[in-house]
Amino acid sequence: GMELEKYKHIGVDPEMLGGQPYVKGTRLSVAFILSCLSQGMSVEEISETYVPVTSEEVSEVLKFAAEVLDAWPVAA
Repeated sequence: GMELEKYKHIGVDPEMLGGQPYVKGTRLSVAFILSCLSQGMSVEEISETYVPVTSEEVSEVLKFAAEVLDAWPVAA
């Protein structure tokens, strides 16, 4: 399993977004933030558009996503 404790800003709650990882204090999923980035939004644009998301949280989303994908073959 994922060690979520090391992420200050990432939460998983079965009651929230069907259990998808999300940014704590928001209703925005990790996947949503990644899709914003993939559409060319900058970290600054995301934090300005989706208050109160901070650039620190966005960079943690990326770290989290990288770790999830890194573990992919093991989990499959």
